[in-house]
Amino acid sequence: MLDFGMAVDRIAEFLDGRGFSCAIVGALGLHAYGHDRATFDLDLATESAAQQSLVSFLEQLGYETIHVSPGYSNHAHADPDWGNVDIVYVDGETAARLFPRCQRSLELGERAVPVPRPEHLAAMKVQAMRNDPSRLLQDLADVRFLLEHAGTDRDEIRGYFDRAGMLDWYEKLIATL
Repeated sequence: MLDFGMAVDRIAEFLDGRGFSCAIVGALGLHAYGHDRATFDLDLATESAAQQSLVSFLEQLGYETIHVSPGYSNHAHADPDWGNVDIVYVDGETAARLFPRCQRSLELGERAVPVPRPEHLAAMKVQAMRNDPSRLLQDLADVRFLLEHAGTDRDEIRGYFDRAGMLDWYEKLIATL
């Protein structure tokens, strides 16, 4: 089973050494806000400029690159301790808003890794649903949890749904709260 601490230590050390930010997203990001659900991969966000060198580094660690697109890469390792790693790449403007505003951190391995605000986690979930509709039900449940979190800016999350052309799903979620 994936040793989250070992994997994040190596990846974050690589990114730190090159001046790139890193944050925990996905199920572990939700865990930092109190939402526990099973996960078998490590989801991280970093800057778009890190993509080429990070993909190469992961391959040097023995990961097989399954998919690469401008905003995402997916990697699998034959050794279960290293597991699967998904990386979300954000551009300069988004990175400037996302990384400095991380409100929490999650202790993994030897480090405390920043976790984005609930609104930013929701934005990533919205993009994931838009890009892969098979994720809809699971990601809607995650966004619902984030909408219920005290202090979450619901209007900001509404805007992410609106820009993705998914405003009807936001309205359905709000109706269930």
